[in-house]
Amino acid sequence: MAFAVPATPAHGSSPAANLRAALVLLQALRDLGLRRLVLCPGSRSAPLAVAAGLLERQGLQLLTAVDERSAAFLAVGLGRADGLPAAVVTTSGTAVANLLPAVVEADHGAVPLLLLSADRPERLKGCGANQTVNQQQFLAPCCRWLGLGDPAGLAAMETAALQALAGEAWRAALGVPLGPVHLNLPIEEPLHISEADLLALIDAPPPAVDPLPLQPAPAVAAAADPDLMWLDPDRPGVVVVGPWRGPSEALAPFAQALLRWQQRSAWPVLADALSGLRGWPGLALVHGYDLLLAEGHQLPSAPQLLRLGSMPASRRLQQWISGCGGEQLLITENDPRNLDAGVPVRWRSACGLASWLHQLLPEPASAIGDSPSPTNLAWAEPWWAADRRLQEQLDQLWPAATPTPAPCCEPALARALSRALPAGLLLMLASSSPVRDWESFAAADAPQRPVFGFRGASGIDGTLSLATGLALAHGRAVLLTGDLALLHDANGWLWQRQLAAAGACLTVVLVDNGGGGIFEQLPIRAGAALDFERLFAMPQALDHSALATGYGIPSRRLEQLSDLAAGLAWAWQQPMALLHCCTDRQADAQLRHQLRRRMAAACTEPDAGHSYP
Repeated sequence: MAFAVPATPAHGSSPAANLRAALVLLQALRDLGLRRLVLCPGSRSAPLAVAAGLLERQGLQLLTAVDERSAAFLAVGLGRADGLPAAVVTTSGTAVANLLPAVVEADHGAVPLLLLSADRPERLKGCGANQTVNQQQFLAPCCRWLGLGDPAGLAAMETAALQALAGEAWRAALGVPLGPVHLNLPIEEPLHISEADLLALIDAPPPAVDPLPLQPAPAVAAAADPDLMWLDPDRPGVVVVGPWRGPSEALAPFAQALLRWQQRSAWPVLADALSGLRGWPGLALVHGYDLLLAEGHQLPSAPQLLRLGSMPASRRLQQWISGCGGEQLLITENDPRNLDAGVPVRWRSACGLASWLHQLLPEPASAIGDSPSPTNLAWAEPWWAADRRLQEQLDQLWPAATPTPAPCCEPALARALSRALPAGLLLMLASSSPVRDWESFAAADAPQRPVFGFRGASGIDGTLSLATGLALAHGRAVLLTGDLALLHDANGWLWQRQLAAAGACLTVVLVDNGGGGIFEQLPIRAGAALDFERLFAMPQALDHSALATGYGIPSRRLEQLSDLAAGLAWAWQQPMALLHCCTDRQADAQLRHQLRRRMAAACTEPDAGHSYP
């Protein structure tokens, strides 16, 4: 049911006319499928704010934020979780500039997002009017589409024009690839409707003629290519899977297609920590590829390589891919952009794995057999053997049973957490060390769960708000983050009340190593000649538990790994909680180096009776 908005007055600049236009626009977006809107404070955006408040009564989930940067990242988290764009409403001026970091991530990571910014009308542009900037240009380089309201003001637009604007924005956000869309909406004064007029609007009967119904705009799918290269499943090869960037519900069909290919070919699968495939029933993965490729030790070059999605985080894996001289095919899920990460491929398609596989192995019967060749099985066995030895050695260091009392170290924490979290519980890995430690040290026998990270631009902006968006969409989530990433988005703690109101839960596991631990893993220390701490690590004199307390967030310290299970059980009783684990970044950097050298040397020795080609 639509609100009984009054007709547009001839002058087009009354508070009622502005509210009418805002309601028509937001109602159109809601009819198309908009479920969530994040509102930031402002005066110029008042008609949009009032319209959002009215539509909340009709089922639109309204979230409010004082920080535009956090608001935009929350919306990115929501969009990544369910594949639908959430909307962010801001006022004019620098409020729009604060959206840029999240828009960059949404662009690179193919996350649907709608940005609705209020603006001054054209008559106030270029004349020194307060809070008037070229905000329509701020986000344009990273957006799929920039939609502009009438320069005279939103109220000057007819219903059909407002609906068309909404429809174009929705289609662009859900196009190929998914991504952010910016609607810059001039609004003429007067802006603020009176209480009497607002009550009359709410109480008025519906209009005689409702706006034309709008059908949801479906996402456009990339077509399959009949001339796409065929890899030979009867010859050896390897599959490399990057981070999953599609909607959550599309992961299962993707995984089933991959499982079918592996059952037919027996190719080893190297799946990134953010692929969502680790622990998938029936799928055989080489979990420890990053460690197996360390210190100059090499797994065999792949005669054929099927690459799925963007490049995984491991630089060693990227170097290995560069050295593979055989045919390479890169398939993405409806993302036609070049995602080869500088390692060129001869064949590239955005048709999706399932579509490609259906061409190669048509159902119900396959024209090229049903089981892997003996040659493939023999070639792949050393991969599985090496990974088994690696996992056994890691378990000798950190047993799968309840950890013994010992100080936390970052690799051991990643391995213990991978087993402690229940199957299906959503996990977000912050950029830098957490995502890399999970890739290398998470247990191979850990259960399958949705794992998210935001490595489109690999920033640490908005980490806490991104995780909150995921938690709001899924109901419960865990964030594994470093201290500087958490500090970058301290205002994300302000989402606690809205998590509680939604009945959702976010548990933050903090690896506090006193600065940028990722830089300890790079060869940039130079002894006394370089002030490494000041130039790179940048430790902050800050107690994160005390900071969280200031925001009203309960916290507990994890002094040793054996505290993890009890800490998680406690945290899951809170809408938002911090588990604070202090580590030694220099000692952990040395440990990682030692483990890479030792594990690669011990685990890439061929089993008796097998040799690498």
